[in-house]
Amino acid sequence: MTLHLGKGRSLAAALVTTLVLAVALLVGPPSTSPARAATPLTVSQALGQQNGSTQTVRGYVVGQPTATSTVVRSGFPNDYAIAIADSASQTSTSAMLYVQVPSALRSQWGLRSNPSLMGKQVDVTGALSAYFSHPGMTGTTAIALAGGSTPTDPPTSPPPTSGSGPYDSTYYAPAIGRTGSALKTALHDIIDGNTRVSYDTVWTALKDTDQDPNNSSNVIELYTGRSIAKSNNGGGSGQWNREHVFAQSRGGFDTGAGPGTDLHHLRAEDVTVNGTRGNKDFDEGGSAVSGCTDCFADADSFEPRDAVKGDVARMLFYMAVRYSGDDGFNDLELSTVSGSAVPRIGDVDVLLRWNAADPVDAFEMRRNDRIYTQWQHNRNPFIDHPEWASAIWN
Repeated sequence: MTLHLGKGRSLAAALVTTLVLAVALLVGPPSTSPARAATPLTVSQALGQQNGSTQTVRGYVVGQPTATSTVVRSGFPNDYAIAIADSASQTSTSAMLYVQVPSALRSQWGLRSNPSLMGKQVDVTGALSAYFSHPGMTGTTAIALAGGSTPTDPPTSPPPTSGSGPYDSTYYAPAIGRTGSALKTALHDIIDGNTRVSYDTVWTALKDTDQDPNNSSNVIELYTGRSIAKSNNGGGSGQWNREHVFAQSRGGFDTGAGPGTDLHHLRAEDVTVNGTRGNKDFDEGGSAVSGCTDCFADADSFEPRDAVKGDVARMLFYMAVRYSGDDGFNDLELSTVSGSAVPRIGDVDVLLRWNAADPVDAFEMRRNDRIYTQWQHNRNPFIDHPEWASAIWN
């Protein structure tokens, strides 16, 4: 008998393959370990990774940032931001991450409404980018106690705050839920009809609204940031005068009671720097401005220091909503280009960026409150709700 070894080996190999497949079907696919969630970054890691990427960071709530180098641990002015650190006892702002708290999360995660969050370990998710000109997180989408829980017994309604919460159901009620032109119209109807002050009264009012929080005898100049004696006002070099942020010539108004005396856009400023700004639009770039650190100017635009870029934007947003041409004054509008014609001023795209990059601080909040309670009896809605700017002009 002749053996055909090749054919026999092929048959054997086929039998083995069939057997392996049968066993595989009975046993099932190999098991795999469940995927693990990414480990949150530490605060120190997040501080060194300010590249705009979306990350989750874990840290302890240590206070509320109100300026680039200021974090308060009590007497919280609003619910807009929290500062976190790798240690609950950290007091150095250089070791803290400043976290923007959006309106949807404020009632549960803002320190004004929830002071008991101090010292709690939280996970925050958002874009790692500067906030208050400090390493931070913006566009925050989620906050949770470390471990995935939320605070116990969150308040059903936030307590009164300096220009937020309580005004939504009263002063701003007609605007809630609106967007675009409908929001702009509703806000106009809310804030017009304000008490008008004279141009002489503006001197007295600015000594109140622009008062240096660390020296009640001084005011803070808008662009320079300098603290200067309230009594040193006038038109001379080294003095402070009344800056129209929406320049008079660009709005086509004078200093009669109205837009030319509206305190929501009038600020104390150095006489010389005020002259340099003139009636220029607001934009970025140019040459350094003498006597005004971090300010730049060119032929048709002026760039203020980073710490007040949001302030400038929110004042112009107010003017474009308050003055709509229905009370004898021009319809003030924002332009998308520099050098636009009266009654426009720009650049609105830049202003929207500044509004997001430089959040509302305690100085602005106090100023809004003083104008509302003491002088004009209307509010700047873009200080109370900065997000409304993009809802109108986006």
